[in-house]
Amino acid sequence: MNVRTEEKTAVIHIGLGLLVMISLFAFFENFENFGDTQTIQVIQLVGGLICGAVAFAIFAQGWIWFAEKLSKHRFYTAILFIVLAGFSFLLAMGPDGAGVRDSDMDTRLSNVCLVISHLICAVGMLVIFSASDNQITRRYKVSVLLGTAVGSGALLLLLFSYQQILPESMLELGSFPQFKLTIWIITMLLYSAGIAGVMYHHCKAKTIASLTVVRALLFMMMGYSLLLTGDPAKPSFYHMIGQWYMAISYYFVLKGVYQLTILEPFRVQQKIEARMKHMAYHDDLTGLPNIRRLKETLAGMLSTSSKTSELKGVAVVNIDRFKAINDSLGYSTGDLLLKELGKRLEMLCTEQERVYRLGDDEFALIFTGLTESKQLEGRAEQLLHSVNPSITIVDTEYHVSLSMGLAIFPYDAKSVDHLIQYADMAVHYAKERDVTFLRYSEDMKLRTQARVELENDMRKALDREEFFLEFQPQFNLLSGKMVGMEALVRWNHPKRGLLPPNEFIPIAEESGLIVPLGEWVLKTACGYNRRWQLEGFDPVCVSVNLSMRQFRQYNLAEKVDSILKEVGLEAHYLELEVTESMTFDIETALNQLESLKKLGVHISIDDFGTGYSSLNYLKSLPIDRLKIDRSFVREVMIDGNDAAIVSTITMMAHHLKLKVTAEGVESKEQLEFLKQQNCHEGQGYLFSKPVKAEELRDHFLNRKAG
Repeated sequence: MNVRTEEKTAVIHIGLGLLVMISLFAFFENFENFGDTQTIQVIQLVGGLICGAVAFAIFAQGWIWFAEKLSKHRFYTAILFIVLAGFSFLLAMGPDGAGVRDSDMDTRLSNVCLVISHLICAVGMLVIFSASDNQITRRYKVSVLLGTAVGSGALLLLLFSYQQILPESMLELGSFPQFKLTIWIITMLLYSAGIAGVMYHHCKAKTIASLTVVRALLFMMMGYSLLLTGDPAKPSFYHMIGQWYMAISYYFVLKGVYQLTILEPFRVQQKIEARMKHMAYHDDLTGLPNIRRLKETLAGMLSTSSKTSELKGVAVVNIDRFKAINDSLGYSTGDLLLKELGKRLEMLCTEQERVYRLGDDEFALIFTGLTESKQLEGRAEQLLHSVNPSITIVDTEYHVSLSMGLAIFPYDAKSVDHLIQYADMAVHYAKERDVTFLRYSEDMKLRTQARVELENDMRKALDREEFFLEFQPQFNLLSGKMVGMEALVRWNHPKRGLLPPNEFIPIAEESGLIVPLGEWVLKTACGYNRRWQLEGFDPVCVSVNLSMRQFRQYNLAEKVDSILKEVGLEAHYLELEVTESMTFDIETALNQLESLKKLGVHISIDDFGTGYSSLNYLKSLPIDRLKIDRSFVREVMIDGNDAAIVSTITMMAHHLKLKVTAEGVESKEQLEFLKQQNCHEGQGYLFSKPVKAEELRDHFLNRKAG
């Protein structure tokens, strides 16, 4: 039953109760001597006993069932109604009930008990249901229960002991009418305050329990009014109806306490469990099922795969360059993009397809219902290409590109984890090869394993001194004299032999090992250069390449300065090479390069012409040299465009008062062309391939004269 239905039911019950009570008052004279006194007395006795039984049930429900985790509402309700149970049984045995004691004595005590019980009930309900609820300790529970038992026992003992001095028939009709009216008004006000407290406490969100408690309080008010009608010393129809009104009110309290202490906590617990389950199996941002749900769903599908010939495909969809989107536009924009993409993938899925959020910038899809791998591949590609790449976020349109990797059961993998792993592996291979879709193949796994092994070996290689340097000399094109050298790192792998840089440098960049490796290269190159100077050779400048990760270090200048001081090399004998891509963030690049220039080192732009440097920024950068990429030099004699590019770079460098070094010089014709363009220096196989330090020392360095 919902709250709205409960409201209607409560209105009907209260309306019927008021109608009966008003009818009794309207026809007071007709009902005053209605019915046989003994019958009325028996019915009233039954009502009183029911009140006592229900009150005890309220105590049992609120106390015994929740003995270990009582809250204030449950605890005080249990205490209140065990007290009221005692009064109910006592009143049931009075003159209006069984009448087993002397009527004069019983009337005094019965009247006082009636007043006290309703005052206690009204005050108790007001305090309990208008206050906030929280847990109580076992020590507090025991102490309050003992205190209540002692207090109630003392009160009853006092009343029994001094009932002779109680006012005789103080609530009879005609006796103390002002006192009777005052008691009634006070009790009604307390009950009304209790109703107001309950309604205020639940004003934001009404509950079935709160409506039931309000109904109980209203019936208590009506029952009390009927019990005070006429002469309490004489059993009457009003007292009988009033007693049953009290029984009805106690029933509603029992029901309300049940809803408050059992049903509502149970429903709240159900909602919490449902929420926790939803959180455990769904992504908070997109609301899509997560990887845990993906694994469970796949496990169920694969367990029944023997009964059908359908293939099961898992595809992983990755957003290209999502980190750049987050970094440039902010995480809130990235979140909106993820939510929109999740919705689009859901809309494109058929009934047999499902989409999941794997985390970060990846989604997963399950494909079923197809029996041929080519069909499944085709459907996966079709869905990928159906995603509209244009996404509008906060009135701005963005274009996103996606990559997808696919693994198919049972051909590519036969377990849940391997299907997801291989699909993820395939999507990363697709991104590396700049394609939008790839299906997993065995060689991907072999390459990945080899890559991981190589990374592990690289972590140990520095300690084992497996890296070494080679140097490629640089020459002045006019004089033919060696004027510099570029340090190049090599790796002598203990099992695989000499590895070319293109095999391990990308792995070092990706894993972050490029930073300690780069520092080792810088320190070793500077150390060789300083040693050769001390041995009496003409001093030349040594060039060292900086990686992107090194260049982004906030303390790069301090590290370079520390190395130079440690080896004792003067700063102008070191040249640091950066690529054009490192200067994309012009503000950061400018700050970093200026810090390095303050040390006195030279700065060159490596592989110039292959990147995207702005010429406007180029004139602002504190650089000393441009190095023309070998790809232009290689075709300079057969491709007019390359020749024009080399000529333009050289001319521009002269105007900017920068030196120019050509890389990859391999023929005399290339050399003559570069001389004609007034290129300052060159390096390449025409002069020398990269050589070991000892060979460079013995064959290329010149002793100082005299």
